[in-house]
Amino acid sequence: MKVLKFGGTSMANAETIKKVAKIINQDEKNNRFIVVSAPGKREKSDTKVTDLLYAAYKDIHVFPAIEKRFNELIAGLDLTLLNLSEEYNIIKANIEGGASAEYLASRGEYLSAKILAAYLGIEFIDAAELIKFDADGKFDAVQTQAAASKRLKKSVRAIIPGFYGKDTSGEIKTFSRGGSDISGAIIARAVSADIYENWTDVDGFMVCDPRTVPNAEIIDVLTYKELRELSYMGASVLHSESIFPVREADIPIHIRNTFNPAAKGTLIVPTKKYFDGLYARSSRTVTGIAGEKGFIALTLEKSMMNVEVGFAKRVLEVLEKHGISIEHMPTGIDTLTVIIDGEGIDKQLLFDVKKDLNSACSPNRYTVEQNLSMIAVVGHNMSRKTGTAARLFSALSKASVNIRMIDQGSSELNIIVGVEDNDYETAIRALYEEFKND
Repeated sequence: MKVLKFGGTSMANAETIKKVAKIINQDEKNNRFIVVSAPGKREKSDTKVTDLLYAAYKDIHVFPAIEKRFNELIAGLDLTLLNLSEEYNIIKANIEGGASAEYLASRGEYLSAKILAAYLGIEFIDAAELIKFDADGKFDAVQTQAAASKRLKKSVRAIIPGFYGKDTSGEIKTFSRGGSDISGAIIARAVSADIYENWTDVDGFMVCDPRTVPNAEIIDVLTYKELRELSYMGASVLHSESIFPVREADIPIHIRNTFNPAAKGTLIVPTKKYFDGLYARSSRTVTGIAGEKGFIALTLEKSMMNVEVGFAKRVLEVLEKHGISIEHMPTGIDTLTVIIDGEGIDKQLLFDVKKDLNSACSPNRYTVEQNLSMIAVVGHNMSRKTGTAARLFSALSKASVNIRMIDQGSSELNIIVGVEDNDYETAIRALYEEFKND
């Protein structure tokens, strides 16, 4: 049994939905539960339906553009018996009645699933019946597993909207953007699927971002742990949180291309089963390379820091006070650096953090470095091949990239380097060239 999830580009217009339907109907016996996103961009200059819905929350006059978009899908699919006018009226009435932005944003997936269900003649099941959030708005895995498993046992095949669920008070709650990937994984676990197919607009997970290296190779097999590291560092084919539901049930994820279904794709597999030899793949040293720009390094220097009990604790308490989480924390005998994501960090916040760190820690010197990029080189085989780190540093040196930070996990699954934002693309290309033939 399979659970299939189709992203926004797959649901963008009538022609793409016909491709989706063809894929689903090719294996009606096994393709039982389908999770869909809201319609995405039809072209680069277009606007995603979810963005239109957020705009309509601020200005109801945007809503006719949303109606038009869905009516065009209905017309293009020749669904003469489907009329969503009553659904539109309910949504508008709820907006006027004070419904939340999360409710409105969720209607893109809701209406998208309604249309696909009508086109295929398959049962529609509202995600609000299946996916549960607690009173604080946090996803409730236990209640969801119970509710979804019980409800879906009654269904032979169903179309389910992604991205949202319902809390204990009956309010619609959403995951973060891209959360339909999570919904698909949750449904896969609930029905004990053999595989979770995530259909998107690329042939698979690439070794690095094709916007930086246009001819980057496709990774044939990726482990859960490798995916987690790459997704965390910016690889965006799949939502980073989507692995958790399927990992608990050891369900593989298969990344497929709606627009090139003949492509092999990327199989994401349980790490233990990979090491048990149940999945074979090319034995490249580095599985993938990913990174992001815009980090900030806060460095404190203090003599005899190593014998000052609680120094790191006080640093972290200051950051917690200001609602800042850390990404990395390299240390030396008299230095401690915390790497933080620069998004949402302004000059005033940096000033307040500096003031509190000086008060709490009394460093001899405090420095702030902005515009840093973090690049992760990931792969299980790195720990088995002598000289991997040396090759990495040599490749960056030859490309005239200055390394500002080094962080290596104890599992030797990844090596993370910090470089200046201006060197980011050069560094990615240099690392790809160094390891592409291994």
